[in-house]
Amino acid sequence: MSCLENFLFQPKYQVITDAQRWAWYMQQSVVYDVYHTLHYHILDKRGEPILFVYEEGNTFIALPLLKRGIEQASFCDLTSSYGYTGPVSNKKFDQLSDSLISNFKYSFADFMQHSRAVSVFSRLNPFINQSPLLDKLGGVRSNGRTVYIDLTQSLEEQRSRYDKRLLRQIRQLRKRNYLIKYADTEEEIRSFTRMYNQNMLRLHAGQHYFYNEEYFSALLDNSEFNCKLMLVYDGEQMICGAIVMWLAGIIRNHLSATSESHICFSPSKLLTDEISVMGRDLGMKFFHLGGGVGGREDTLFQFKRLFSDLLLTDQIWCYIGDEPGYNQLVQQKNVKEDKGYFPLYRNV
Repeated sequence: MSCLENFLFQPKYQVITDAQRWAWYMQQSVVYDVYHTLHYHILDKRGEPILFVYEEGNTFIALPLLKRGIEQASFCDLTSSYGYTGPVSNKKFDQLSDSLISNFKYSFADFMQHSRAVSVFSRLNPFINQSPLLDKLGGVRSNGRTVYIDLTQSLEEQRSRYDKRLLRQIRQLRKRNYLIKYADTEEEIRSFTRMYNQNMLRLHAGQHYFYNEEYFSALLDNSEFNCKLMLVYDGEQMICGAIVMWLAGIIRNHLSATSESHICFSPSKLLTDEISVMGRDLGMKFFHLGGGVGGREDTLFQFKRLFSDLLLTDQIWCYIGDEPGYNQLVQQKNVKEDKGYFPLYRNV
């Protein structure tokens, strides 16, 4: 955009917090995911949920975000909820004109300036090609690889691609006659919550991986996306469970846990196979298993790879809107070494 065009262009955007308007933009999008909904953002207590919307003619670009305050600073920053978010639109991003993308960039920069937002971080959605838009706004970075199962193939073909030892283990687990069911009582949600947090303690997980019963209940009781708690029982004992979410052709195991007494039997392998069957019954196209912790190809990633050799690139968007303000925060937080964390001032 030339200096004259920059002068003549008036940013035209809105910041939405209203539930009905948020839902309308999602429903008009070419595709959106569970992680783009307002309900999902409300459950993330790290910040204020907002939907930035830029419109030009009959085209819009909508970006769900959390606005976070920064301790001992007059600035704020923007991030995404835990999961796979990034922008959505009622047009495919590779069909947007260069001028519209340029106008979006200028409008978003204006919004950040007026909000005193120094940076924005968003984990992107591997099933939405968001790069054509964000390549012009700081660019995207690789964050490892993520695993998925194609549910349009036959179940027999899917299982033929499992690791051979995994397939034998699942057959042995089925012989144990475990009961697999959906949770239908508050007590089951309560028991799953205890089992899940005990798992996190055993894994020495960070505090942000712990959730209370109210969080799980709110996930399961919503009108914006589909969600069930699938459980595995050995007799009367709950031994494994997963929060399963699905929308727009994609099903996911959002959060799962296994009882310490049954870890040696790996009932989560049986549960994962059952979720793929559930996805087929629901008419889903893909079962997204996800990647490793922090994008690493760790033991979690290797576990998921046992089920499928289909991989997508996981990407993140890191953008600094106020370079002096960002550097001031880094100095204020006394960060000495850049280990690739973004934003750097939060790596303390």
